[in-house]
Amino acid sequence: KQWYQRRGREAVVSTQRTGSSGINAEYGYIDEFEVVDDHRAGKIVVMLNGRLNKCGVISPRFDVCVSDIEKWTTNLLPSRQFGKLVLTTSSGIMDHEEARRKHTGGKILGFFY
Repeated sequence: KQWYQRRGREAVVSTQRTGSSGINAEYGYIDEFEVVDDHRAGKIVVMLNGRLNKCGVISPRFDVCVSDIEKWTTNLLPSRQFGKLVLTTSSGIMDHEEARRKHTGGKILGFFY
């Protein structure tokens, strides 16, 4: 198993995933997370619960308009029933479903399922 599939384990990830960590916790993919200040770039300690199968960062951060959200979800997620895309918008960091409800586009940060 990969490090992100292990239940009850702590994982240390970079601060680039801070926004997606909040969304992961909101939907129950992780139990909790804590931002650790190491006087450098910083780290996040994540408590895993075994529901996270894959997470990834999209680089470069492509622009995604509302009409393109469906195309990105089809390309990155294995099914329409589960998984989230993480977008940064003018309204803040949110998942693709909330962005569609608010009818706002933005830049794609990553995905998880």
